[in-house]
Amino acid sequence: MGFGQFLAEPEFKFIIVTHRDIFQNTAQENSRFSEQYAELSSIIRLDKDDMKKMGLKSGDMILAKNTSGRVVLKVGISVLEQPHPGTAFMINGPWANVLVAADTAGTGVPAFKKIEVMISRSKEGKVTSLAELI
Repeated sequence: MGFGQFLAEPEFKFIIVTHRDIFQNTAQENSRFSEQYAELSSIIRLDKDDMKKMGLKSGDMILAKNTSGRVVLKVGISVLEQPHPGTAFMINGPWANVLVAADTAGTGVPAFKKIEVMISRSKEGKVTSLAELI
């Protein structure tokens, strides 16, 4: 083990927007505890230029954290053609919910469409498991 294991990875500020996905919905109908559902729900998609700036490639692990929680996710390139620096996309599910603030500002509706997080490369080799989230 080298000295590098003690150095912190640079953090970058992002806004996560959650959404529904037809493939996730199909997997969810089979089982919310299936491997397929976990794989589809634990991916965060970033702008390709953000990934380049962070030195990430598809399949790398990142740590997303804020005052509500922290979760290790697999990163993928966003399918949107137009640039969206600083904005990330995740499918609704337990992995995104860990990062949603409990405070609803009196509306009773959590802020699923604007989750502020800090993202860095993860030194952990795997996505946070569903068992760890529950």
